[in-house]
Amino acid sequence: MRGAVPLARDPGYCRNCLAKQQVIDRLTEEIQRLKSKLHRQERTAREEPFGESTPSSKRLVKISSTPEARSRIGGAKPGHQGHGRSSVCHADADEIERLDAQECCPQCGGQLVEWGERTRTVHDCEPVRRKTRLVRIAEAHCPCCRKTFRRKPSDVLPRSICSNRLVAQAAVWHYVDGLTMGHVSRQLDISTATLTGRMHALASILEPAVKVLIDDYRKAPVKHADETGWRCDGANGYTWGFFTQSISIFCCRHTRSGAVAREILGEGVAGQDTLIVDRYGGYNKYTGDIQYCYEHLKRDTRKIVKDNPGDHECAAFDEQFTPLLRDAMRLRNQAQDQETFRTRADEIKAAIKACVDKTARHPSIQHIQNIFREQEHRLFHWAESPDIPAENNRAERELRPLVIARKTSFGSQSEKGLKTREILMSVLNTLAKRTDNVVTAISSALDALVANPLLDVAEHLLARPGDPAG
Repeated sequence: MRGAVPLARDPGYCRNCLAKQQVIDRLTEEIQRLKSKLHRQERTAREEPFGESTPSSKRLVKISSTPEARSRIGGAKPGHQGHGRSSVCHADADEIERLDAQECCPQCGGQLVEWGERTRTVHDCEPVRRKTRLVRIAEAHCPCCRKTFRRKPSDVLPRSICSNRLVAQAAVWHYVDGLTMGHVSRQLDISTATLTGRMHALASILEPAVKVLIDDYRKAPVKHADETGWRCDGANGYTWGFFTQSISIFCCRHTRSGAVAREILGEGVAGQDTLIVDRYGGYNKYTGDIQYCYEHLKRDTRKIVKDNPGDHECAAFDEQFTPLLRDAMRLRNQAQDQETFRTRADEIKAAIKACVDKTARHPSIQHIQNIFREQEHRLFHWAESPDIPAENNRAERELRPLVIARKTSFGSQSEKGLKTREILMSVLNTLAKRTDNVVTAISSALDALVANPLLDVAEHLLARPGDPAG
């Protein structure tokens, strides 16, 4: 040996031993790398990206259902009458088809005798395709005025190649049903650029209706609000949602500042207006009553147990506190009179206060308790009336289609497209709550606008008595 490197002529040199040692060193490094990778994956599996709100598709390790859940028999609850198929009568059928009986028996070939008749209801559909019309417009000349006059098609807006019904159908498919603009373009065999231009034009017509919706929303005694991310031209932004039972308002902005909430909410009156939100501070300057969502508090309580496995104090708190939050959220949906509701609400409210007043040593439990101690004026409005929910599920559900659209479209491509989405989603989703056929409502309003260019489209579309509580 000379130094640290053996030479082939040295008596202690062994070529096979050196090769084995090199393999050992390489395998040792590979084992360390795989251990590090496995540790990182295990940590990622435990750290769910959205906590208790993480959907099952984002969870790397899914917990199996309990034996009790697997043993349950599916289907309707005992005593449920069910809703079987009902056959339509001749008057309700769009088309009546008769199938004649066979003449010969398929088994033995004997002559068949007509025995009777039975009916079968079949729902069918016609393929949705574009219908192109060539409109020949006659012109008439006035010798006195020396002017030429021609009639205008009653169902087409000026400078539009698409009929009002087609525009309304495309808008509903894209902004209500969630179909991509490319899918709508292929379905109608019309270029995406043409449809996009028609959506911008429709938004400019319906823009005054958004102001009417905001005024109606401010008058609603119970309202919901939430926000989610939405990008514009690659830049981060947010879409704010403001909802009642009959109103949907979407505001696309580049900021999550509370100024956006104040722009829509206006001034509330304590004791008359109740806003249901999560605990985001952007809504704190609202002057009406605020009700915090119990579902978010329930998730935070469940997270304490997951973050502190084996801690008996956390497990006991979750076992006692979570059912109370669940009972508060379910109370308004249970069939009962006002007196029974108030009695049960007072019982649940007293139980929640007793639970948060108990002495706790764990800091996570103290955090939940401090929320109820410090924000009591924003946590028990649900106990005053069954019209006030203890959760913000309405806002969560109505923002869900937008979240799905974000995953498929990655946001808007321009400021104009952002504004168009804001207007059309607000008006069309509001109409979806108020009428059974949004396409007919929009197309008839556009037809009326063609007949009367001075028509107030907002009043024509949204005229309705009052707005019920959310």
